[in-house]
Amino acid sequence: MHRRALEGSKKVLGPEHPYTLTSVSKLGSVLSSQGKYEEAEAMHRRALEGYKKVLRPEHPHTLISIGNLALVLNS
Repeated sequence: MHRRALEGSKKVLGPEHPYTLTSVSKLGSVLSSQGKYEEAEAMHRRALEGYKKVLRPEHPHTLISIGNLALVLNS
């Protein structure tokens, strides 16, 4: 379902829209909970880079994304 939401968001809003990046992050969290850490890491890095570019490094969504990536790397 998260993959579906991500594809729809990319199509309608574009790959760098904050809602699309949130879908990327949510998919990363699901993948992490499934033990798919490498794929989860890639999703969280993708979200982080997008947030830094679109919302800037100090934005709350960017900072949360850093935390999400840290959790995956810790696992």
